Amino acid sequence: MSEGLNYAPVARVTKPVCEHGAFPFAAAYLDHGHIFGMVDNLVAAGGSLSAVYEPNSKVANQLLEGYPQARRVANFAEILQSKEIKLVAAAAVPSLRGPIGIEVMQHGKDYFTDKCPFVSLRQLQEARKAVQDTGMKYAVCFSERLQNEAAEFARELIDDGVIGQVVQVLGLGPHRLSPANRPDWFFQKNQYGGILCDIGSHQAEQFLTYSDNHAADVIMARVDNFANPQTPELEDFGEFSLKGANGCSGYFRMDWFTPNGLRTWGDGRTTILGTKGFIECRKYIDLAVSPLRENTVYIVTDDSEEQHSVSGQIGFPFFPALILDCLNRTELAMTQEHSFKAAELSLQAQALADLEV
Repeated sequence: MSEGLNYAPVARVTKPVCEHGAFPFAAAYLDHGHIFGMVDNLVAAGGSLSAVYEPNSKVANQLLEGYPQARRVANFAEILQSKEIKLVAAAAVPSLRGPIGIEVMQHGKDYFTDKCPFVSLRQLQEARKAVQDTGMKYAVCFSERLQNEAAEFARELIDDGVIGQVVQVLGLGPHRLSPANRPDWFFQKNQYGGILCDIGSHQAEQFLTYSDNHAADVIMARVDNFANPQTPELEDFGEFSLKGANGCSGYFRMDWFTPNGLRTWGDGRTTILGTKGFIECRKYIDLAVSPLRENTVYIVTDDSEEQHSVSGQIGFPFFPALILDCLNRTELAMTQEHSFKAAELSLQAQALADLEV
């Protein structure tokens, strides 16, 4: 897969956690290709896609081809008013994700959105209040961890204490631009939010997860447009750094400079340094290794240096856990505060960078 906008991996080892029909959900606002992976993984975990709302017939039919039992509705209100649908999965234009989520929760349904979940701190504040008022869930698909087996394996290693206490997290989030295939909103900052708000939300979430932090401060942030003057509101480069409440530091770089010679859409990597060793995740490719190899994890400790290829071995445990959380009203997949804090940090980083531009 050469373009990140259509990257939609499906878990290989997920087993359904509920009976067929016990978790009907809807898909709506299919503006980003990530929705296909979100839907596929919910279904693999036991969910049943029952309705689709999308004004663009071509996109709607693309999803319905895989799920002919789902019905296409002409009005989003049909989904909101349904008594059986438990969750709405959506990948709307980023600036609309917050308002759509609030509407969904006000109708007594949980919401599962593609990242970034918001484009402003005000939208985040409004969603926090809606969660408190309704008791519903505002879940976020931070796919660079939740849909990547190397990233999930790293989490398990850290939780098991393999590298000791985490003291630094380094994250690289390069993407291929493919401008001819991008919609207009992708180049309008008030609609996509900025590169730190968007791709940076992945990195902020991974920092909180790997460093076991519930809070952090943004130390540095900047953005730029180095090579795309024809789309002046596009930020093709961004970086920011964090310091967690427990002292762990993080540095993250994201860009739209993946060259065409790379066999995939971006050489995403994460390196986690601990007091007893370090881990490197090469998520989507090992450079110049044939055939293309994803999900490679390198581990170095006092005992050994190891290489693990984990494709097909870890799966995506977030999705079955999310379904159980919705059914049982628990928070095992990801706490609400964790997802909101990841969004908050990326929005704060974006706001700081915007002051410097």
